[in-house]
Amino acid sequence: MSDWLIYGIGFLAQALFSGRLLVQWIMSEKSKRIITPSLFWKLSLLASFLLFVYGYLRDDLAIMLGQTLTYFIYIRNLQLQGEWQKSPLWFRIFLLVFPIAIVIYGYNNGEYDLYQLWNNQDIPLWLMILGIVSQVTFTFRFIYQWIYSERTGESQLPLGFWRLSVAGASLILIYAIIRRDPVLFIGHGAGLIVYLRNIIIGKRERNA
Repeated sequence: MSDWLIYGIGFLAQALFSGRLLVQWIMSEKSKRIITPSLFWKLSLLASFLLFVYGYLRDDLAIMLGQTLTYFIYIRNLQLQGEWQKSPLWFRIFLLVFPIAIVIYGYNNGEYDLYQLWNNQDIPLWLMILGIVSQVTFTFRFIYQWIYSERTGESQLPLGFWRLSVAGASLILIYAIIRRDPVLFIGHGAGLIVYLRNIIIGKRERNA
């Protein structure tokens, strides 16, 4: 597949991730408190779908791992908001099966195997470990958000979510610079601004 098409998929995914943050940021600025609109989770799920494909096409385990961990949390948040159930049944089944199906297809059809995945000549082992640590740190924000929302019974983006976002995005930026990945660099560089702004909004909300 053409590199331009692969990068196009990656940039589209990052554009959707940025779009979700922009929507959430504008709504939070207007309300002067942290808002969690359903559109945030819908754009997140679509972007995660595309970025998973991008990671698969680039043989990048760090990207695929990060998206697999958050993919189903996006779905759970849509369930908590009552939006998931509104989608057609076939579409929900497709989204649920997709990550598993692509892994089975990609790594059991003779094209790839685990040895090749961990021994990618374009990604040294130490860099692969850095990428995985970065993605896990960044992904943990959604695990924290999921647990927080399950406890409250409402989909929310607490202050701790944004703090973890800053830490994870900073690590991914380092990975992106070393990996020379413009998709990750642009996406997470722009996201840092929104993460920091939400921390400010959250602190003002808490103080009020």
